[in-house]
Amino acid sequence: MKFGGNQVVDRIRCVICWYVYLYEFVPPAIVVESHETAVVESIESKDSKGVLVCDVYDGSWVIDETYPLYNASQCPFAEKGFNCLANGRRDKGYLKWRWKPKSCDVLRFDVGEVLEKLRGKRVVFVGDSLSRTQWESMICLLMNGVEDKTSVYEVNGNKISKKIRYLGVRFSSYNFTVEFYRSVFLVQIGSVPKRSPKRVRSTIKLDELDHISSKWIDSDILVFNTGHWWNRAKLFEIGCYFKVNGRLKLGMSTMAAYTRALHTWASWVENTVNTNRTRVFFRTFEGSHWSGQNGHTCKVTKNPLVRSKREYRSHYSDIIKKVVNDMSVPVTTMHVTPMGSYRSDAHVGVWSDNPTVPDCSHWCLPGVPDAWNEILFSYL
Repeated sequence: MKFGGNQVVDRIRCVICWYVYLYEFVPPAIVVESHETAVVESIESKDSKGVLVCDVYDGSWVIDETYPLYNASQCPFAEKGFNCLANGRRDKGYLKWRWKPKSCDVLRFDVGEVLEKLRGKRVVFVGDSLSRTQWESMICLLMNGVEDKTSVYEVNGNKISKKIRYLGVRFSSYNFTVEFYRSVFLVQIGSVPKRSPKRVRSTIKLDELDHISSKWIDSDILVFNTGHWWNRAKLFEIGCYFKVNGRLKLGMSTMAAYTRALHTWASWVENTVNTNRTRVFFRTFEGSHWSGQNGHTCKVTKNPLVRSKREYRSHYSDIIKKVVNDMSVPVTTMHVTPMGSYRSDAHVGVWSDNPTVPDCSHWCLPGVPDAWNEILFSYL
C-alpha cells in the first residue's frame, strides 16, 4: 500500500481505519426485527426471447431431512467461529431447511458433477466476512466428494483466519482452486490529503479499485460482495471519509459513496475482465436480525420467520441491481437479500468462538451460505 507525503504520519492517520478494515464488522444499521419477517420481493426475469423464467430468489424455506449437506466438524476449512454445533448449540432444526423457489427448484446438489465441472478452473470470492463464509461453505460442500481429503489444502499452509487478506484452497485431484480475497470496500484505502480537517484520519478512494484487484482477473468464476462496512459507525465516527480524484468529499453520504464505488467496480469489470471466459457474479446485501432500541440485541429464534405484510428491502441491494443492470457486459446478480430475511434462526448468536459477543450478522455453517452456493452451482 502506497502513502503520499510523510509515510510515518500517514500510517498513523490510517491506523484506525485499517484496524476496522482488518476485523469483523459491528451490527449494521439495517436490521430485521426478530418478531416479523419480510415478504420476498418478486423479481421477474426473462430469457433472450423475452419468455418469463423462474426467479430462484422468490420462494420460501422448506424442511428437508436430507440436510445438512456436510458436517462442519469434519471440514478443516470451516471457521471455528461459524461451527455453531461444535460451539455448544443444541437445537439442530436450523440445519434442516432447504430453499425452495415458488415456480421451480434449485438443481439438487451433485458433488461429483460439480467437481468435474470445476476441473482445471479457478473460483475467486472477493468481499467481506460474508464472502469468506460463502467461500468456506463451498469448500466444505465440495470436500464431501473427495476421497483423499489430504489432496485438499490451503496453498500457503495458512489456517483459516479473519485477519488474512488471501486464502486459497487447492483441490489437487481435480486441478482447481477456490480462493478468497478480503476486500470489504472493493475500492482502495487511501491517505489523508494535506491541510485536511483533524477529524479526517483516513480515506476511501472511491475512484480506484483495491490494489489487489489484478489478482482477481485470471479466474473462471468471480463472486463479489460488499455493503456491510458502508455505514456511519464504521466510517465517519472513526475518521474515515471519502475521496474522489484526490479530493476529499466530506459531505458525501455513505449511499452516494457506495454507488460511486460500485460504478468504479463496474467500469473495472467492463474494461479488465474477459467475460467470455469469466462468469462474474455479485451477491446482494445480507440483512441481519439485530433488534432492540439500539439495534444491538441478538435473539436467535428456533425456526425461520413467517411471512408478514412488511416487505424487506435493502438500499444496498437496490443499488447493486441497478449498477449491474446498466453494465455493458454480462454479470449475474445473486439477489439473496430476501432469502436471508427469513432466517433469524440461522445466525451464529452466542455459539461462536467468542460467546461473550453475540452475532446476529454472520451465519452458522452448515446453513444459509450453502443455499447461495447451490444457486451458484445451478448457474454453471
